[in-house]
Amino acid sequence: MAELSDDSALRTRMQRLHIQEEDLEETFIRGTGAGGQKINKTSSTVVLRHLPSGVEIRCQRERSQAQNRHVARVELCDRLEAQRAAAKLDEQNEKEKARRQNRPRPRSLKKKLVKSKRHRAGIKQNRGRPGGED
Repeated sequence: MAELSDDSALRTRMQRLHIQEEDLEETFIRGTGAGGQKINKTSSTVVLRHLPSGVEIRCQRERSQAQNRHVARVELCDRLEAQRAAAKLDEQNEKEKARRQNRPRPRSLKKKLVKSKRHRAGIKQNRGRPGGED
């Protein structure tokens, strides 16, 4: 019964992220690594590709193909959520940066800048042509 609620939770999550089964390309391949003869003989590894975003998930965590299909979909949801959160954070940072750049300078900083400019102008004004005045 826990698997049914877990499956319905996954479906709900996929709907919320606007992931449709038609947008998924799923292939099954033989696994690699530890596991011996069992992993070399069965095609239990799932390669799940989300076509609109180009995200590809490869899952061979479980021995069962059905469980790997489920885990791959969960990982796909995790990755898409992370991408969307990162994009949202980047957008928020850009807005914050623009807000900071357009903010007026503090009065004390303005005074300091004007003072340094006047000092520099005085140094330049004292420069003259070599050999006297023309």
